[in-house]
Amino acid sequence: MDIIEAVAEMRNALQDKQVAFVPTMGFLHEGHASLIRMAANTGYSTVVSIFVNPTQFNDSQDLENYPRNLDRDKQIAQKAGCDLLFVPSVEEMYAPGDSTRVNVSGVSEGFEGSHRPGHFDGVATVVAKLFLMVQPTIAFFGEKDWQQCCVVSRMVEDLCMPVELRYGPTLREQDGLAMSSRNVRLTPQDRQKAPVLYEELENAATLLRLHHAISAVEKRSSSKLKASGFDVDYFSVINADTMQPAKKLEGNLRIVAAASLGDVRLIDNVSV
Repeated sequence: MDIIEAVAEMRNALQDKQVAFVPTMGFLHEGHASLIRMAANTGYSTVVSIFVNPTQFNDSQDLENYPRNLDRDKQIAQKAGCDLLFVPSVEEMYAPGDSTRVNVSGVSEGFEGSHRPGHFDGVATVVAKLFLMVQPTIAFFGEKDWQQCCVVSRMVEDLCMPVELRYGPTLREQDGLAMSSRNVRLTPQDRQKAPVLYEELENAATLLRLHHAISAVEKRSSSKLKASGFDVDYFSVINADTMQPAKKLEGNLRIVAAASLGDVRLIDNVSV
């Protein structure tokens, strides 16, 4: 596995190659590894990026506390089938005087977009830059960040980017907690509570399939989470394609949720 830090060197290494790309912010876990294996199975040159993107953090403390372990990341990426690991510096990604941002309206509004102002501008911008730098044939993302998937899909379609997007299912711990780099920051007590978020998502999906009213299900699940010690930002049934709140039990529905335990914010979603 080659490790490259400069865009020019990476472009030279990938010249005339078809590329399967997995963008990450590092502190890799099995969820990331599953995406890397999907990329490697394409038979294309498999590129993984590790870059903690400062423009998608609206809280400087959250950026500072984001877990990092590059040595461990290298081992996981190589074992999963990575051919080239791209590890750019902030200066490489955002040159002095950088002022361009990508805004994807509609699907980026509400939910994470409301609770983390500017977050999706940062996500769309860094993904667009990485696509231009790596020029992948296929790029892989995880479904755990469902709104992010919608934002990237909309951007790729609107800007006619020549990249195919593929999404991997959310990988979970044995107790159901969605794998996330931030889970390591949970206290032992909060780690025991954390699986309740997924339990409530599954319970809500079951009730909706039994034709319970959307508003009643959302209220019930939010109350259950609060009673379990969560600070709930949202628990909402949406149209999975548009990220708009669902008014009827029809179409492609998904339940999205965000709730905090202590200073750790958890997000998750399930299909209805």
